[in-house]
Amino acid sequence: MNRKNFIKNTGLITAGLSLSEIRSLASSWQLPAPNKLPRWKGFNLLDFFSPAPHPSRNPTTEEHYKWMRDWGFNFVRVPIAYPHYLDIDRSKDITPDDVYKISNEAIDRIDALVTTAHKYGIHVSLNLHRAPGYCINAGFHEPYNLWKDEAAQEAFYFHWNMWAKKYQNLSPQKISFDLVNEPSMREDMNDQHSRSGPVPGDVYRKVAKGAAEAIRKENPEHLVIADGNNVGNTPIPEIKDLNIGQSCRGYYPGAISHYKAPWANKDINNLPEPKWPGEVGGKHFSKAMLETYYKPWTDLIQQGVGVHCGECGCWNKTPHNVFMAWFTDVLSILKAGNIGFAVWNFIGDFGVLDSRRTDVDYEDWYGHKLDRRFLDLMRKQ
Repeated sequence: MNRKNFIKNTGLITAGLSLSEIRSLASSWQLPAPNKLPRWKGFNLLDFFSPAPHPSRNPTTEEHYKWMRDWGFNFVRVPIAYPHYLDIDRSKDITPDDVYKISNEAIDRIDALVTTAHKYGIHVSLNLHRAPGYCINAGFHEPYNLWKDEAAQEAFYFHWNMWAKKYQNLSPQKISFDLVNEPSMREDMNDQHSRSGPVPGDVYRKVAKGAAEAIRKENPEHLVIADGNNVGNTPIPEIKDLNIGQSCRGYYPGAISHYKAPWANKDINNLPEPKWPGEVGGKHFSKAMLETYYKPWTDLIQQGVGVHCGECGCWNKTPHNVFMAWFTDVLSILKAGNIGFAVWNFIGDFGVLDSRRTDVDYEDWYGHKLDRRFLDLMRKQ
């Protein structure tokens, strides 16, 4: 809208304002700031999600990429556990020295996944789901703490420099680097249900800045993304000036997205029945609560920071109609903010294929069970 149309459409002249007052208002009026990150849409691929380098249960194939492309998707996030690509003795606890022992064979397997994605025009976001000294998941010994120990931070920078060097000649249209999955200050990384809180802002800034510098040492144009603080839920104002995108989550409220998920609930047998919208556990669930939750993220875009939703979706125990009603609202809010998304996962319990839901009329898709209703929702958003 130009200044002439602004004046005409607002009817300010008939309101009795002077021309100078009208011009002042018109010059201050601005369109919302555009999102600096593309509105990518796609999936998380879990081929390298485990710390052990055993074959994935649902390995990604070239055919899978073709389906994604043909369905209109253009993005994959690859969450990696860094021990997956180490050459170490796995019968012993990992040591700080072990963290630097890279397996070239394992790196080549990851690179093959990246290269095939690019063949089909799909952007790849590499993510350290387990970084040296930190993971939101339990079940693996870490020799130090990423947020407290310099040795862990130096190892973290080493790993990101290695990946940046490998892809130093790729443009940000093809690859991005998502620093660490869902940061938090976990009390006990060996306890799946250990309480956690946000990483202190100055600490997050130090670690993110060091990693971004290690990445951009190889290519100053490399695209860097940081997951939201407090397990991906809140923006990180402390890094707004670092030219780093930020990644939110599409799991709110957890009573919908993680209903009966054993890693998210201590007692899966005594949970309130999920509804959307409706009363759940004494709280009223509605689209309005989602709008409140995402407002800090849309505000961040207005401040010039790119935002993408790196993970979203729903565990397969939530009734399908509830999931679809809730996720329709989630995606509509993300779309209104021009925020892209990546579902966790493509094939599996959160995915469009083989989700093992018991209340879906699946369509046969080359031997897989396709949730067509879920797929159609994602495609139209």
